[in-house]
Amino acid sequence: MQKSKQRIMAGIACFALSISLVNCTMAATSGEEFNIYVNDTQVDAQYPKDIYNGVTYVCYLPIVQAAYPNSLAVWKDGKVYVTDEGFSMTIDPKKNYLECNGRCFYAASGFKMVNQALIVPAQTLAQALGGTAVWGSEYDLYFTTSETPIATGDAVYNSDDLFWLSRIIFAESGNQSLEGQIAVGNVVLNRVASPSFPNSVHDVIYQRNQFTPVANKSINRTPSEDAVAAAKLALEGANTAKSSLYFVNPKVSPNSWASRARTYVMTIGSHAFYA
Repeated sequence: MQKSKQRIMAGIACFALSISLVNCTMAATSGEEFNIYVNDTQVDAQYPKDIYNGVTYVCYLPIVQAAYPNSLAVWKDGKVYVTDEGFSMTIDPKKNYLECNGRCFYAASGFKMVNQALIVPAQTLAQALGGTAVWGSEYDLYFTTSETPIATGDAVYNSDDLFWLSRIIFAESGNQSLEGQIAVGNVVLNRVASPSFPNSVHDVIYQRNQFTPVANKSINRTPSEDAVAAAKLALEGANTAKSSLYFVNPKVSPNSWASRARTYVMTIGSHAFYA
């Protein structure tokens, strides 16, 4: 039980660290040119890159190929697939996450197409490559990537945690945005990390009188692809609900205990969240 709590808290800490590394000492601004280095080697400057609303976007292709010179990138069915030995990355421009080796990495601001090239948030790409993206000297962005591909999802995610988290996300918020689905996952993981609640995802979900889908058995429905992705993102440390421990649908429960007794945090879609 205690190991589950420690594993979840470690994932949250790693995600927070990756954000701080990308945003530190940022020099360039939107529309300005900047250089990109991967493991101290400058990449081809012809590829599009820019900064939108404070988020640095780079073309995935030269950076991935610098890390994996033998990799093959193929567009199929509106997605890009990049493969090499021990490495598999999929980017769907319509989603707000990319997949790598069975894991999901959050791109809250999404992806963009510029001059028929796909550009992605530098932070998200760096995570998928097992490294960091750090602003160095003025107008220089440095990627440092792992010497080996990141660990697979099977190795990183506890199978029971993923199984139950994806099901409660789907049952409670399958009709909500990805942001809203991650938020429901955050509530469960925040409870696991709290001394006031049980120490595992399963036990938090099955705590008496806490989640309606347990009572009505909808917890047993097979989750959607996005619900599974939301669970993986939450387990990776993506957080859209901050410190929330409760959520309610105000239209369904207009005078809920949480709305009267807990601190309001935010509303995402149909759910109000409380700490």
